[in-house]
Amino acid sequence: MKFTKLHGLGNDYVYVNCFEEDLTGVDLPELARRVSDRHFGIGGDGLILILPSERADFRMRVFNNDGSEAKNCGNGLRCVSKYVFDHGLTEKATFTVETLGGIMTPVVSLGEDGKVEQVTIDMGEPRFERAAIPMTGIPDEQAREEAIEVDGEVFTMTAVTMGNPHAIIFVDEVRDEDVTRYGSKIEFHQWFPERTNVEFIQILNRKEILFRVWERGSGVTLACGTGACAAAVAACLGGKTDREVTVHLAGGDLMIDWRESDNRVFMTGPATEVFSGVYMGPIPYK
Repeated sequence: MKFTKLHGLGNDYVYVNCFEEDLTGVDLPELARRVSDRHFGIGGDGLILILPSERADFRMRVFNNDGSEAKNCGNGLRCVSKYVFDHGLTEKATFTVETLGGIMTPVVSLGEDGKVEQVTIDMGEPRFERAAIPMTGIPDEQAREEAIEVDGEVFTMTAVTMGNPHAIIFVDEVRDEDVTRYGSKIEFHQWFPERTNVEFIQILNRKEILFRVWERGSGVTLACGTGACAAAVAACLGGKTDREVTVHLAGGDLMIDWRESDNRVFMTGPATEVFSGVYMGPIPYK
């Protein structure tokens, strides 16, 4: 199986071009677990398939390194955008990508070498209703700066969905040990029947946020695009920041713009191709 390794700010996935590779009948969750293994596989935060679509120019499927399938992935979208342009699957600078979380519209910006350097993506409108997250409680109510208790610690949380669920935890100081200690417990908290991504954010000023993430199904990662969008929205919603902010992730920076005119969130950031190869391990079939 041919593959390409790309990362968005260190959030790295194994990408497979399914215009060329036929994965019919393959146990995709198990394949994701195998190729993501950093000791016995290729290594990555998961597996992303680039596929034909009947509704858009391309379709993307995202499998976390535990085999679970995600509805969306902002860093993955930027990398898919870079791959399809740089590898000649499209000549358009603006195109559409179908995800389980909806159809996204990336716009690529090229560097001096003619390859994609930055990608801006319309990530759609955020939603806050508990039923949309999904989250327990009254379906139409929102969880804004709500107290959540974990192991005796009480955090302030706002829940947002950007096509996938996010629990935004506001802290005075971001500490990596809090992410590793509490991230998994919040991911599996009883309030979230389908689990959740967890973002710990510190407000630096009205235009900057410090951000660390525990991703549902992957654990600690260096970046999360949908999480950065959700964090920016939650901070602005609480009056803590402006609508345009720079989110400082462990792997680098993303620029997020929650536009007042149409309520849509735009994310701009880099995508990097690392290497291509052939996976020679056994392919698991159903």
